[in-house]
Amino acid sequence: MKDNSAPLVEVVLSSYDGAAWLDAQISSILGQTHGALRLSVRDDGSRDGTPDVLAAWVAREPRLSFRLGSRNLGPSGSFFRLLDGVGTEAAFAAFADQDDVWEADKIARAVAALSALPEGVPGLYCARVVIVDEDLQRRGLSPLPGRGPSLANALIENIAIGCTSVLNRAALDLLRAEWPAQPAKHDWWAYQVISALGQVIYDPRPALKYRQHGGNMTGAGYTPLDRFLGKVGRQLNGEQSALRRHQARELLRLFGSRLSVRDRALVEDFLDSTHGLTDRLRYAVCGGVHRQHWLDNLAYRLLYVIRGV
Repeated sequence: MKDNSAPLVEVVLSSYDGAAWLDAQISSILGQTHGALRLSVRDDGSRDGTPDVLAAWVAREPRLSFRLGSRNLGPSGSFFRLLDGVGTEAAFAAFADQDDVWEADKIARAVAALSALPEGVPGLYCARVVIVDEDLQRRGLSPLPGRGPSLANALIENIAIGCTSVLNRAALDLLRAEWPAQPAKHDWWAYQVISALGQVIYDPRPALKYRQHGGNMTGAGYTPLDRFLGKVGRQLNGEQSALRRHQARELLRLFGSRLSVRDRALVEDFLDSTHGLTDRLRYAVCGGVHRQHWLDNLAYRLLYVIRGV
């Protein structure tokens, strides 16, 4: 039996052309073992039957609400808008994608982990995922972090997969004080801020089935080689390099006065390291940032010397 005295978790989901997947995902969210849960959906301008699917759910499920966005904001803008709408009575907020299927105890595990933190400490829970194909057939597991969450990692890599992430109230309030200028990635931004000013908890036990299909194949990749090549490709992408630096600048702008001396120096050194080949070589050898796995880290440092990515 579900415990309805449990702290309220508000799950926020941004939908976009997700009619084919939503029934399975909503069922898995509303079927959580954690008793006190509601689901808030913002549709970001779907052109398929997504609004009809959501309206049918609202008609029979009082824990679900949805609204049509007045304009297309993209995933991160839509999630920022959703977080702005989380009610004051919610003790936790959880991101959800439209095409996954959650394990029944996903929220219960996140709440237990975050509730163990000292009161007032901003906390972010994230977890490993089972990678599945379009038909939910298992194809592998996401890699475990080699070195654990940290700001030194968050500046150049995101391990807090948004669809697994849950924020406690202190983290939600911290993030909502002011959003970064776009472009920014909602899950990566949360990982950066909370790794600097709170605590990130990584759960090695998979929290959900992470569906890979034609609309999201930039996500995980089925094999270690797929994932490595995808990471190298993204490192070579100038937009990714620009995004990393933009988010680092926004971290300094919004939270620089609250960073420790060490963390502020880490961010400033990262931003000042691209002026010439000598600077890049120095930073590749001695810089404080790192990726989680040695091969990814080596590739990043080599590409950084060559291209400053």
